[in-house]
Amino acid sequence: MTASPEIGNPRTATPDLLRSVFRQHAAGVAVITAAGERPAGFTATSLNSVAADPPLISFGVGTSSSSWPVIARTEHIGVHILGEHQRDLAATFARSGADRFGPSTEWRSGPEGVPLLDGVLAWLVCRVVARVPAGDHRIMIAQAITGDPVGGGRPLVYHQGGFTALRD
Repeated sequence: MTASPEIGNPRTATPDLLRSVFRQHAAGVAVITAAGERPAGFTATSLNSVAADPPLISFGVGTSSSSWPVIARTEHIGVHILGEHQRDLAATFARSGADRFGPSTEWRSGPEGVPLLDGVLAWLVCRVVARVPAGDHRIMIAQAITGDPVGGGRPLVYHQGGFTALRD
């Protein structure tokens, strides 16, 4: 058996510890959108493929976020996989109080009235099938009903508290 690197000093689990640990975990960046009285959306790094048959995805959303009231009631959501060229778009949808669907965001109404962002690597429109309570968040489970892997290119990644690109 080979020696492993030192583990260090364990700390009691807290919100700060969890954030610190997950800063070490690189995650793809997506924007989730929904139609409401006004369109809503937010940047998500918690997007996961859950099942292929039926095609299910999941993501987390904070119940204190400005998007939650729309997400809590909507039947359909849009999922957008961002490319490395979309750091500004990711930052806009991550920033509290930002005009996310303002003049700097190119989008259109898609299937089921879901706001679809232009220029993304891929998108899905999904039907929400469950909202699972998880602390101060809800885990959303949704079934893909349509989509398109429209764009080529490299994905945007979230790591160490910032948006970055993959390196060769």
